[in-house]
Amino acid sequence: MQKLPRNKSNDYTPEMAAERRAVVNAETGAELTHVGSYSIDPGLLPGNIENFVGVAQVPLGFAGPMLVNGEHAQGEFYVPMATSEGTLVASYSRGMRLTREAGGIKTTVIDDAMQRAPVFIFEDARAALKFGRWVEDNFEAIKAKAEETTSSGKLRNIEQYAAAKMRWLRFNFTCGDAAGQNMVSKATRHACMWMLDQGIPGLENFSLAANFDTDKKHSFVNSLHTRGKRAVAEVTLPGELVKDIMHTTPQDLFRQRQYSNMGALMAGSVCNGAHFANGITAMFIACGQDVANVAESSAGIVYSEVTEQGDYYFAATIPSLVVATYGGGTGLPTQRECLDVLGCYGKGGVHKFAEIVAATVLCGELSLASAIVADEWVSSHDAYGRNRP
Repeated sequence: MQKLPRNKSNDYTPEMAAERRAVVNAETGAELTHVGSYSIDPGLLPGNIENFVGVAQVPLGFAGPMLVNGEHAQGEFYVPMATSEGTLVASYSRGMRLTREAGGIKTTVIDDAMQRAPVFIFEDARAALKFGRWVEDNFEAIKAKAEETTSSGKLRNIEQYAAAKMRWLRFNFTCGDAAGQNMVSKATRHACMWMLDQGIPGLENFSLAANFDTDKKHSFVNSLHTRGKRAVAEVTLPGELVKDIMHTTPQDLFRQRQYSNMGALMAGSVCNGAHFANGITAMFIACGQDVANVAESSAGIVYSEVTEQGDYYFAATIPSLVVATYGGGTGLPTQRECLDVLGCYGKGGVHKFAEIVAATVLCGELSLASAIVADEWVSSHDAYGRNRP
């Protein structure tokens, strides 16, 4: 096969994209007419993609309006969702109608941290322990070194985890409105290079990353200690409203929740929710997030109860929601438009966006659970063409 052509001086042009499509067409016979139809300027893409040839067009719809009573997100929002799954936008819209008529969703971001976790390997466990104490004693100096590389990243604390003669340091940063993975990698490396220069007794080896920060994968440490934003969405639904809109009752929803909890436990699932990933993925694609972060962002926790008044309290917690409103793909034209719809683009928007994502997840959980209990799940897919023959 031919090598894909590249232009070292200016690789992000319509002409270079067309040359690469022509090579792929010649080698595979595949027509790339729709891939090659786009409105964005390729000159905006350095840092976002290599070997640019065109775009993958994903249908986009708006769900809502959704009423949010957050610390940062307040008011009604149309939520952009990019998906090819029929019924998805309709289902989330139904949950949004229910929660809107109930007075809205309360949202809170209760923690914020992004990590890199280097590992230091010593001649024995005693040397590793001594190093750990040195890190505690010299935290302020380590913090100052780490923050030399960034204007917005702040080192909050360093957790320590030990096994055998190894010691992992989990550096926790706040990162402003960026997701921060690259920011914290650079800052942590800079701090570690300074630490190594101090002379560490008994040190045999060092690695900047050894899978403890569990980037783009679920882990219990991230669920317990947060990666990205830890966001909670909660609502109390009047019983009559549940009957009128969802055709079920708080008692039946609560019973289904217990079945779902047991099913998740039996299956060894990392999440007791129904489909956090659906809403998160659709919003991530629409709003220029790193979609691979769905791996950790979708592992969430659902809790519910029937109140003494017979109403239904429901909460969704996302412990590792990795989002950004600045940098990465957020500034690309269509993604920026979607963030603008939410009033979240740019500096100062990330906590607002996190609250809107959490509220959206809650609406999807309520809608799907209600459809299952009311036996409307399969029929809704049929009605919206999901199960076309």
